[in-house]
Amino acid sequence: MRAVIFTANYHSFLGSITLASDGEALTGLFFDGQRYFGSTLGAQYVERMELPVFDETCRWLDVYFSGCEPDFTPSLLLKGTVFQRRVWEALLTIPYGQTVTYGELAHHIGCCSAQAVGGAVGRNPISIIVPCHRVVGANGNLIGYAAGLDRKRALLDLEQKNYFAI
Repeated sequence: MRAVIFTANYHSFLGSITLASDGEALTGLFFDGQRYFGSTLGAQYVERMELPVFDETCRWLDVYFSGCEPDFTPSLLLKGTVFQRRVWEALLTIPYGQTVTYGELAHHIGCCSAQAVGGAVGRNPISIIVPCHRVVGANGNLIGYAAGLDRKRALLDLEQKNYFAI
């Protein structure tokens, strides 16, 4: 029997966001309609907004979308392959307001393929908190964001990061 996943919604100026949890930790955070949206939800899920992890995540998002760097992180459970989890954990080390290239991220984790790293970055199940939007192309170009480049640009602008536009 498959475990039940709980969901809740958060409304941001960039659109509606779905939160997912196993009841204890955050397992997903997706802009509605983004590529790979809900791929970690499975068949059995119920909406239940009153979980403490959802309250904590909504507080985190409120702080973030107000233009400030949150000083706490909700409990996260990253589900994926060993390689994907290694990439996602590396994303958590990118400082607020800064970017790295796919190549730099690959070098950081000891992988020779920026393309493989890009594939894992694109399947990040916990957008924004695990900051995949902070990864850019080799020349600082905005590429590869499952929720769309307009959202990636807006998130980087929110963090007041200078970067090269497409």
